[in-house]
Amino acid sequence: MPKLGKRSKKRLEGVDSRLIDLLERVCKYFDITVIEGKRSQERQDLLVKQGKSKTKFGKHVQGKAVDIAPYPIDWNARDDFHMLGGFVLGVANQMGLRVRWGGCWRYDSLYQGQRTTKTNSFDDLVHFEIKD
Repeated sequence: MPKLGKRSKKRLEGVDSRLIDLLERVCKYFDITVIEGKRSQERQDLLVKQGKSKTKFGKHVQGKAVDIAPYPIDWNARDDFHMLGGFVLGVANQMGLRVRWGGCWRYDSLYQGQRTTKTNSFDDLVHFEIKD
């Protein structure tokens, strides 16, 4: 059974325990790697400057967001990221957690009565954040 590796666990230091619990459940069924968890404000500022983030005071800085990917990572396998996104949201729902995914910034994925991910102007398929 897959589990979070040492590097992934290290990257989760300072992350909200609810997100960690969620990822521990997800990885029982879906092999994942943690790319990034909590960020310093300096790193967040750099990512905004590079155009890789849109928010100066993002959820990563608060420890309320993680970036994860299917393992092994294939950046060209967009469908894998969509499958992981749906799976994470489903597990989060079972746990009673409100989680937002960067593949669909609208919490409920409904737009004009249709379920879609096509309303995004900024895809961040690896990003998941806890909604309080």
